Amino acid sequence: MSAVRIARLSDQPLDLDAHLDAVEESSSGAVTTFVGRVRDTDPDAADAVVALEYSAHPDAEQTLHRIAADAAAGTDAIVAVSHRVGRLGVGEAAVVIAVASGHRAAAFEVCRTVIETIKTDLPVWKRQVEADGTTEWKGLGG
Repeated sequence: MSAVRIARLSDQPLDLDAHLDAVEESSSGAVTTFVGRVRDTDPDAADAVVALEYSAHPDAEQTLHRIAADAAAGTDAIVAVSHRVGRLGVGEAAVVIAVASGHRAAAFEVCRTVIETIKTDLPVWKRQVEADGTTEWKGLGG
């Protein structure tokens, strides 16, 4: 069975339980999760952040699958990862990751590798919207 159970972009709210269910294996003694949420502050913002608007390159879902597969390679880890696109309000989940493995070290390492690589390599971009209507593109490195 594939190490990557979910790797998708979605314009719908992300479900942590669905990701946990996807990595469920009786041989996995460790499960780690990461949920990246929209926050209402940014050090560069003059006003409160009210939303983030995510857009993605057409190949982004394939890239997300590769990121998850590369992170899990050489381990017994199973990965489920999703990234939202569209407009998200404060508190909404932008990224959900669940990783299961036989032992905690691999689960933590793979989960961290997935989120760090998403930040640098995934062709998804965000526009930050502040309460006064000011907008700014952020994180254009991926």
